[in-house]
Amino acid sequence: MNIHLAGSRPTRRAPKEYFTGTVWQDPIIATEAPARAVANRVSFEPGARTAWHTHPLGQTLYVVTGVGRVQSKGGPVREIKAGDVVWIPPGEKHWHGASPANGMTHVAIQEALDGSHVTWMEHVTDAEFTADVGK
Repeated sequence: MNIHLAGSRPTRRAPKEYFTGTVWQDPIIATEAPARAVANRVSFEPGARTAWHTHPLGQTLYVVTGVGRVQSKGGPVREIKAGDVVWIPPGEKHWHGASPANGMTHVAIQEALDGSHVTWMEHVTDAEFTADVGK
């Protein structure tokens, strides 16, 4: 058993290569093989978001606070709020982040395959981010 006491691992700023705007990450867990789980609490300031990316075994997002947005490539921009759970299937190109006017925090959970849990791609454009929210 391994217990990580609150405050024992520092909050880190998400890298600009993979995020637009101010994003903070708090590690929850990164397991060692044979387990594959990786989870972080991610806080997006208004307008902040990830770049387009995929996960080899999919990703679950649990929205803790605020109002956010998520989109799969080719699909509508969807609004997400506290209490919502989003499942992104393996290999699906997507992005997620805060809404233009509100911050959002979610817990992101994914599994690694052969040591990799994410493939990062191009940044989401302002036009993609500000597109009308669909249903």
